[in-house]
Amino acid sequence: MAVNAIDAALLKTMFLAGAQGLESKKEWINELNVFPVPDGDTGTNMTLTIMSAAREVQAIETPTMENLAKAISSGSLRGARGNSGVILSQLFRGLTKEIKTVDIITAQVLARAFQRATETAYKAVMKPKEGTILTVAKGIADKAMELADETEDMEVFLREIIEHGDLVLSQTPEMLPVLKQAGVVDSGGQGLMQVMKGAFDGFLGKEISLDAGEPSVSSGTVKPAADEFEIKYGYCTEFIINLEKEYDENTEMEFKGFLESIGDSIVLVSDDGLVKVHVHTNDPGLAIQRALTYGSLSKMKIDNMREEHQEKLIKDAAKLAEEQKALEETKLTAKKLEPRKAVGFIAVSIGEGLNEIFKGLNVDYLIEGGQTMNPSTEDMLNAIEHVNADTVYIFPNNKNIILAAEQAMHLTEDKKIVVIPSKTVPQGITAIINYIPELSVEENKAAMIEEMSRVKTGQVTYAVRDTFLDGFDIKEGDIMGIGDKAILAEGKDIAETSLALLDAMLDEDTELVSIYYGADVEPEAADAFRARAEERHPDVDIELHFGGQPIYYYVISVE
Repeated sequence: MAVNAIDAALLKTMFLAGAQGLESKKEWINELNVFPVPDGDTGTNMTLTIMSAAREVQAIETPTMENLAKAISSGSLRGARGNSGVILSQLFRGLTKEIKTVDIITAQVLARAFQRATETAYKAVMKPKEGTILTVAKGIADKAMELADETEDMEVFLREIIEHGDLVLSQTPEMLPVLKQAGVVDSGGQGLMQVMKGAFDGFLGKEISLDAGEPSVSSGTVKPAADEFEIKYGYCTEFIINLEKEYDENTEMEFKGFLESIGDSIVLVSDDGLVKVHVHTNDPGLAIQRALTYGSLSKMKIDNMREEHQEKLIKDAAKLAEEQKALEETKLTAKKLEPRKAVGFIAVSIGEGLNEIFKGLNVDYLIEGGQTMNPSTEDMLNAIEHVNADTVYIFPNNKNIILAAEQAMHLTEDKKIVVIPSKTVPQGITAIINYIPELSVEENKAAMIEEMSRVKTGQVTYAVRDTFLDGFDIKEGDIMGIGDKAILAEGKDIAETSLALLDAMLDEDTELVSIYYGADVEPEAADAFRARAEERHPDVDIELHFGGQPIYYYVISVE
């Protein structure tokens, strides 16, 4: 018997199945990223975005179109990470605007919702590019409008628009030469199709296991794993840091930001040279490793919550989380009682050295993040709340974080938020240096963007897979020198490849080169690299700084 409408209960099932469908294939989607760098995070960002909404949807006991629309829109907007995640959240935002006023969803309603979703997402991107998730979304919307006049059978309707979406996705390499060169389809578009296919499985009564690893065809009837939403992080980790280095309020915010990136239920309590730490995480080693940079550890305790599944443990964690929340609210209240500044600064940074540079430039709040760890819109909003200023400048310092910052800007009402679209850390540093208090907000923004445009950035990292790109036959493990728009150097040796990258970036107008060496580079090796660079380019002023950034051996700024 044909089903001609989707009610709220079925929509809830479909959305959760769509989220699970995307989550089960996130690593596969990550591998579709064009550049073979260790930051293939499209699948991860889209999954974190939709799971933020899924948790809110999961909590609704009596679903209606109105409360589902609110949960999907709000959850995905605040949880959005990376460009792909922000675009996905905007698709959900547009779709929910159309469905929130109806009691049931017919083919006609869904077609209009797809159209509105596409329009909303295109408007959110300043320069929409075809051959991306936007193209796939538009293809689905156009096919839906065509089919809405031909059939009322939702199974037929959904099956045919998914088939058409796959067809459009397969054509994305013909629209973007870089996709064709790499031999892949658009990763964001593939992520959207996995959401669609998962939702269709939910419509048919099928489901996808949250534990699924490799891409597989879903079958059978498995109920959504509610426990996976309740116990997202499996290890309750506690210890005390006996401080041996300076640990001020900014250090505490940085440490808390790191813990938030790997877990939840976080408590940090500082008292007379000691810091008590509590976090739920899937990798206690990461928390311990970071804590050791501040001092020695004592009273360490790690409990596996999934194995023990103790109600008392969960209740204690909730209590500790409430204490931390109360502590944060106290700090916020204190901040708000301070005289409000005219201007404040927020920067995204990762690496001890880079963090210190931004602090030296009087940045009020640092968000830990970058490649492989894109902050969410919620992270941006939290940072904005902590900066007590009338006007707050945000420096994303990564092209995949700009949209999340802009989304936070639109969600903030009590402060003027100015997003400076810095795509790299050197651009962000240059922009902040060129802030002039006497200029207006508009004048400062224009001046900072102009100065940023003069900065060329190069980054040295390793390849995570074989590919042929930008004229280079790259093998897994090779060292790559990546410029602002393309790969400029490739080799087996870090120093040689870095020198080749520097050579490709310099021109007759170059006056200053700033080199930031990463966490995996020894200071002696960095000094030797600078010496060779100075010998090669004696007329250029070359500075060396400890950046401490992961993944990238060197970040090079040329002005």
